[in-house]
Amino acid sequence: MDTDLPGAYARCQELHRRHGRTYYLATRLLPAWKRRHVHALYGFTRHADDIVDRTGDLPPAERAARLQDWSNRFLAGLHGEPVDDPLLPAVLHTIAVFDLDRADFVSFLRSMAMDLTVVAYPTYDALLDYMEGSAAAIGTMMLPILDSSDPDIAREPARQLGFAFQLTNFIRDVAEDLGRGRTYLPDEDLAKFEVTRADLLAAKAAGRSTGRIRDLIEYEVTRAQAHYEAAAPGIPLLTPASRACIRTAYALYGGILDEIARQGYDVFVRRALVPRRRRLTVAARALLTPAGGPIVVPGPDLTRPVQSDLLEE
Repeated sequence: MDTDLPGAYARCQELHRRHGRTYYLATRLLPAWKRRHVHALYGFTRHADDIVDRTGDLPPAERAARLQDWSNRFLAGLHGEPVDDPLLPAVLHTIAVFDLDRADFVSFLRSMAMDLTVVAYPTYDALLDYMEGSAAAIGTMMLPILDSSDPDIAREPARQLGFAFQLTNFIRDVAEDLGRGRTYLPDEDLAKFEVTRADLLAAKAAGRSTGRIRDLIEYEVTRAQAHYEAAAPGIPLLTPASRACIRTAYALYGGILDEIARQGYDVFVRRALVPRRRRLTVAARALLTPAGGPIVVPGPDLTRPVQSDLLEE
């Protein structure tokens, strides 16, 4: 393995700081010794995603070859072979320190490979199959680092939180994904609201949504809220040192849904962002929330507290 471990961790942190502002802010609430491991996982997922999404000018075969080459180097490193890479040493070290499940990483790389060939998903079950690797696996990768009083019970909420975060991104980034030739909103949902791919492209060009598209987005927001609700019971199971971080990430990602609702479910008029002042307020509130405090499911229709007192340590 490359011996420049501090440099690899620093590279992962820089990727996280530059590209994952919401999650990076939440990570600052973790104990210092845990942060670099979260940065390492973010760096791993971000670099793979960049190979897929930031090489669109290359032929598909070359993009696939680059992803496969990087995946092979990672898998070789898992088997103890030397790794010549600017960030993989940090990832491999984190996996070793926490004995992370290697299957989660294989599942993640499988989903990244799907992005090279799959441009739409016929059903929500098909999308969930993709998100099993791209989202749920990240939730379960994170769980040993965050630490939980009952990892077996916390596992499913961790998976659900991965689904919630990624579906939030898909809803917010419809226009951006269309620019890459992809649609993550299931075809069956588009048909349900009589929306076509051509309608989405026209809305992107016009910079505003039709009523049918807004209804579709509202439906997807409700679906995402259900994942947040399923994830909520896992937060009080985390150790106290990790709880504020995930409370903050939960509220900030969920806040994107609130912003989408505030703009009338029009994801084409602008990219929904949680204002910086609100992000800082949410982080401060998470630090001050006492044990047993309620977890509020985000969104305009499910803003009710999920009582967690009985789940506290």
